[in-house]
Amino acid sequence: MKHTLFYNISSVAVALVASLAFSSCNSWLDVKPNNEQVTSDYWKSKEDVQGVITSGYVYMRQAVPTFIKWGELRGGAMYTSNSGDAKLQNFEMVPTDKLCDYSTIYKIINMANSVIRYAPGVNDDTYYEAMRNANLCEAYFLRAYSYLVLVKNFKEVPLVIEPYVDDKNPFDIAKSTEEDIIKQIKADVEAALATGAAKGTYEKEWQTKGRATKWALYALMADACVWSEDYDKAIEYCDKILDATDAFRPAFMTNTNDWFTIFYPGNSNESIFELNWDYNKNQETNNFHSLFEASVNSPLMFTTRAIENMREETKKLLAKGYSSDSRMGRMLLATYIPETGTTTGWTTSNNYYMWKYRGTDVQDIAGGVRANQDAHFIIYRVAEIVLLKAQAEIMKGNYLEALKLIDKVRVRAGLDYFNGIDPEAADAQKYVSQLDELTLLEEVLNQKELEFYGEAKRWYDLLWFGRIQNNKYKTQFIAKMIEGNQTTNATWLRSVLQNSNAWYMPLAEDELQHNKLLKQNPYYAGK
Repeated sequence: MKHTLFYNISSVAVALVASLAFSSCNSWLDVKPNNEQVTSDYWKSKEDVQGVITSGYVYMRQAVPTFIKWGELRGGAMYTSNSGDAKLQNFEMVPTDKLCDYSTIYKIINMANSVIRYAPGVNDDTYYEAMRNANLCEAYFLRAYSYLVLVKNFKEVPLVIEPYVDDKNPFDIAKSTEEDIIKQIKADVEAALATGAAKGTYEKEWQTKGRATKWALYALMADACVWSEDYDKAIEYCDKILDATDAFRPAFMTNTNDWFTIFYPGNSNESIFELNWDYNKNQETNNFHSLFEASVNSPLMFTTRAIENMREETKKLLAKGYSSDSRMGRMLLATYIPETGTTTGWTTSNNYYMWKYRGTDVQDIAGGVRANQDAHFIIYRVAEIVLLKAQAEIMKGNYLEALKLIDKVRVRAGLDYFNGIDPEAADAQKYVSQLDELTLLEEVLNQKELEFYGEAKRWYDLLWFGRIQNNKYKTQFIAKMIEGNQTTNATWLRSVLQNSNAWYMPLAEDELQHNKLLKQNPYYAGK
């Protein structure tokens, strides 16, 4: 078996590009990499570089089901009855479980490493410096984002920044510390932005949302900085998006009833970076219908606690005059649909099903769903940047500024100001001073859960909460895990989560066998 970290580009290039989402959309990918050994001899033209970059995006799209399961199953908002995947949500994983497999993530990284290593040496008169640097920006984003996902799930992994193109590269590589990986992530973003070539827009609208831009780099840096508790820099990079004046910048959508357009048709103005599928144009599909079936046997379902939270928000909107036979903010016919398939049953239904990946722009309550499985998957959107900045402001003690950001999301959802405090009122500070860090952090977590159901964010938000300031809120974190989990018992969760190493997944057994320098997460050693 080949080691995960070694993946020859040539062996997959033709198959990847032939199946590409992008290949029929724009001429920039018309020339496909040849099926030959991809060493330095391969890199002859700009098309060679662009083909490999595109392979990175293809692997990212293939990884989406893994992204969703890793980001949701431990978060207490969604759960599965699949016995294999349930081990993740119940913190019972062992190194032989399939969900430990990070090979696809490293394939993304290897594509990016190859571009970063070889694109500068491509001798093509039509490959202008600005084009080359723009391609490098995309490669840096793909590598940095992939490592951030790995850090959030495994904490420490091998840090590989050279491509594997032949058997000369060493297979045995020790894990790097989380600190070193985060440094590399930030260095990659800074290197990309230093070129001055990161695009704000591309020639096609789908490319502006579906390929890495300067906005995606800003969002990634903000995410990495909040994760690493570098709050000043997090605010700086959030503001690069929130305070931007570019004509075609991503911007926070304010119309409550238009919230669903983020997901149908997708590529909304609020989007920063999302992975695109399009059946009508390119016969592309994903398996989102299969992941989020309208069935009690769906691989991913809302937990009882999440259903109660959604029900409560829907009640509040009804009380404010929203109609139960239409979309209501980010809830009914935007995030979920009740089991009955009619609006009359929403108050008593115990089963709500994910709708943001299944519905369309019509009020398709009963039976009418998206004809094809081609919903997009959003990696970053502006609402997350708003709430990331709120997290940073809270941790810096800037409660009024944080409240303004929280209420921006609440008001868009159709809700009242948090605690009835108008953050723009002249006496707002008097009331805000009565709030504390924990209260505001919990409200941010509440809003992020309601806003990002199914977007692979929830577990990482809770994990960040449990980690911050040397596990300051560990007790509250464990309580939230117990409250949300409905497939194992509280005694087990309370016991296992006392060990912070159990908050991360084990490294796969195959990796340990093929990489002699790789050391298992201490919690799973011997399992």
